[in-house]
Amino acid sequence: MNSTFESLGIGLVLCETLARHGISEPSPIQREAIPAALGGADLLAQSQTGTGKTLAYLLPILERIDPASKELQAVVLAPTRELGVQIASEIEKIGGPAGIRGQALIGGAAISRQIDRLKLHPHIVVGTPGRVAELLRLRKVKLHRVRTIVIDEADQMFALGSAKEAEEIVEGALRDRQLLFFSATLPPEVRRMAGRWMRAPKEIEIDPGQRTAGGIEHLVFVCEERERIDTLRRLVRLYEPKSALAFVNDLDVIAEVAAKLQHAGLSADALYGDAPKQERTTLLNRFRTGRLSTLIATDVAARGLDIEGLTHVFHLQPALDADHYVHRAGRTGRMGRSGWSISIVTEHELFIIRKFEKQLGIVIHQKAMFKGKIVEPDQVRGAAARTAGRTTGGGKPEASKPVTAKGAAATGKPGASKPAEASVRAAQEEGAPRRSGSGELPPLRSRTGGFRTLGAASLRNERELDRPAAPPQPAKRPAGKPKAAREADRKNKGAPRWLKEKREQGQNGPGAQ
Repeated sequence: MNSTFESLGIGLVLCETLARHGISEPSPIQREAIPAALGGADLLAQSQTGTGKTLAYLLPILERIDPASKELQAVVLAPTRELGVQIASEIEKIGGPAGIRGQALIGGAAISRQIDRLKLHPHIVVGTPGRVAELLRLRKVKLHRVRTIVIDEADQMFALGSAKEAEEIVEGALRDRQLLFFSATLPPEVRRMAGRWMRAPKEIEIDPGQRTAGGIEHLVFVCEERERIDTLRRLVRLYEPKSALAFVNDLDVIAEVAAKLQHAGLSADALYGDAPKQERTTLLNRFRTGRLSTLIATDVAARGLDIEGLTHVFHLQPALDADHYVHRAGRTGRMGRSGWSISIVTEHELFIIRKFEKQLGIVIHQKAMFKGKIVEPDQVRGAAARTAGRTTGGGKPEASKPVTAKGAAATGKPGASKPAEASVRAAQEEGAPRRSGSGELPPLRSRTGGFRTLGAASLRNERELDRPAAPPQPAKRPAGKPKAAREADRKNKGAPRWLKEKREQGQNGPGAQ
């Protein structure tokens, strides 16, 4: 059904601002959520990542804000700093022309500067639960006039352990406040919290059976464990994405992956969840502006990232579960655009991908790389079989075609000469006699290093055979760093200086010997 934002109850000023930014038609989640939120109902809304959930709750809030008042009227809680900054940017872009002021209260930033900016009386604050709760305890944020509280990415909020701070904020607001939960998934713990905090919430589910965006193509490539990083390198070379995210599960391998991709000449870097705020901001700015094409990150580090034009998501290690896969894949294919979600797994991990297919109701196609192209796995197996057939002379068993050294030399075929040479070498090692072209028996090298002829042996060789063998000496291990130190060096390869220093402090701490 076609509709406009104006028909949903959004005022002319906001509609004109949306049109200037090329937003003219509401998405399905916006069509369902905006009228309900304008009516004052509590909402429990689920929709795939990248379907416009941010505007689905921001537009009703902005429409109900009184710009003439100096009171704080709405709070938006986000699980990560980057997501909070993005939401604050949307408030400034859409609400700024209407005279609506917003402010970001993000953990990791200078709290004194945030306190100073609160003196400008923002109408909306966007923040991480920890920082908003801290300012609430300091009485720098007052919620007695707040009418709406939004918890964005609610499932991730509680998964990251912020439920206590979020509850403190909700309890500090008015009893008749409006509470809006928006999320890509609604696990049981989110529903339990909603049942405790909300009053008869309205549930909105957009295509609940389809938890990933329809424009995403899901692929999987199978490789050996030792070939993971090289497979990623080859895929990046083949697809040449303008911007791509590569997810890993283990924080210790991020530096190694980034270093190897950089060594291969690719524009890649690592995003650490606990990196200093300025370093993360600089890195993400490079990624957004196209100066960096591939970003390696964990699920925690990349939560809530909305990178415009992100076309490819690589799972260097399979997602921990179906929900994590949804959030990873949701970084691409946003707002109806096309995208690729590509998993790199071993043969033993392939069952995880098939489990995701069943749980998410999607098809993940298995592909392979062959001669610089993306092909079906059958094509690679067929080419390998044809190559093996040529090597063994048309696929016939080797034993059915005994080849002598003389016959191999006569045919001149490489496939025939190699087995013949091997037979000759085996005969030499075993001491079997063989005749030369003149019919004489040439001398053969014995196992002891001397020479013998048929029926005779040198005195030296006889003595060597009678001498008892020396007991084997244990191999001396070359002196070097212990295994733990070598493993630490491998993990530190390519890591930034601050991370190396952090790891060294952990190793040389009070409990270290």
